[in-house]
Amino acid sequence: MASAASKQNPGITELVRFRGHRGGIIPMHRALARLNYGVTDLSSSVALTLVILFAWTKCIPYVCTFWRRVFVLGLRYLPLKADLSTSAHSFGPLLRFDLPCFRVEALLPSSVLWGSMCVLTLFAFTVTFAFPPRWIPLIYALRAALFLQVSALGYFAVRPAQFPYDPNEYLQGLAMTGLTVISIIPLLFSVTYYIFHFSFLKKACITVLTMGYLCLFLPVQVLLQALILQKSVLFMPVLYLILGMPLDVLIVIALYSWGMTWKFTEST
Repeated sequence: MASAASKQNPGITELVRFRGHRGGIIPMHRALARLNYGVTDLSSSVALTLVILFAWTKCIPYVCTFWRRVFVLGLRYLPLKADLSTSAHSFGPLLRFDLPCFRVEALLPSSVLWGSMCVLTLFAFTVTFAFPPRWIPLIYALRAALFLQVSALGYFAVRPAQFPYDPNEYLQGLAMTGLTVISIIPLLFSVTYYIFHFSFLKKACITVLTMGYLCLFLPVQVLLQALILQKSVLFMPVLYLILGMPLDVLIVIALYSWGMTWKFTEST
């Protein structure tokens, strides 16, 4: 009887296909939806990108001034022995700024520090076996960081005097790299976020929020790494590969993922 009814009313089958067990309509998942990206959407996305980029170029000198003030406070209240300097950067007549940076003494690890880090690294690796199985992502992340530290310990045990990297250049590069990451966020979001049917306000909000968060995070990141590097360059590989630019990228991904959970302005 059901098959006969379906043959007589083929439209019923099509309607039932898109309804759940409670009778509600099942919307198409955004991964399968087609985006009807018209001229209006394209023009608004391009305009938003250009406006944010123009505003950002005007804000860069003020952001660098803010970072310098944060560094001055860090030198005043934190146990940091470093000199604060600036490096001038110019990208044509429209963009000039002085990037603040620390200058710390490049200290090789002493035998006491090297031995202590060997013991701490071995202890931390042993502790990872006591974690419950549901912590496997954390376990792998910790072991990866410990592997990097073991490689650094091995290098400084064999060729400590030939370490080619300078902490001052590294800290300056960290600040400049962070500034570059912030600068490309409008372009990045224009091709990965603006193509979806979010409102103009939401697109502007997630972009400004991500850029603003990194503007607040980067001086703290540089301060923390300067505090560690003043002890020894032994920690530079771990800082660079885990707490450097990869951490900034993960922050961008996290905020982008949060923005993707917001509701579309229309059903797609």
